[in-house]
Amino acid sequence: MSTKIKVIFHSLYGHTHQLAEAIAEGARSVPGVEAEVLQVAETLPDEVLAKMGATEAKKTFAHIPVAKASDLTDADGLIFGSGTRFGSASAQLQAFFDTTGGLWAKGALVGKAGGLFVSTATQHGGQESTLLGMQTFLLHHGMVVVGVPYAAPELSHLADITGGSPYGSGVIAGTDGSRKPSDNELAIARYQGKHTAEIAAKLAAR
Repeated sequence: MSTKIKVIFHSLYGHTHQLAEAIAEGARSVPGVEAEVLQVAETLPDEVLAKMGATEAKKTFAHIPVAKASDLTDADGLIFGSGTRFGSASAQLQAFFDTTGGLWAKGALVGKAGGLFVSTATQHGGQESTLLGMQTFLLHHGMVVVGVPYAAPELSHLADITGGSPYGSGVIAGTDGSRKPSDNELAIARYQGKHTAEIAAKLAAR
């Protein structure tokens, strides 16, 4: 049997989408692992997205299927990502979390591996607070929280500014969104995907 990993994200300008793809790539490097990338439904009207300058960026990942709560049940590992909003996950991802009450009532996600990733505008713009806040979703569902251990050498990279922490991979987007994920940030994301997939496979084999 294959191990199934689902990487679910919300993105306005494409940064968390790029991390999601890198995480999925890392997961697929583990033999027997299937990884699928999904996005959550956008709740902002098109005219608001246009005013925010997000329309063109969103076109680059418009082909990614929109996740439903039922998509979570057949996964062995789930990794969720969001841009930060004042130190918390986006309302769009939170709205998706709110649709999973039925799964919680059934204990459908108990024992699954769970991880998180994030994008912020600045180096200290809430990367850790957002990831730690999102952990409550994983814990309430009885999931096994999987972070990024310091066995990933890129976490200790000090030559330039980088996102990512033991709580999850991350990217620093810049205040105008112009900074794209660095090689170091993408390496951390790939490590996260591989590490989470390995843990998920072990949990599924119990």
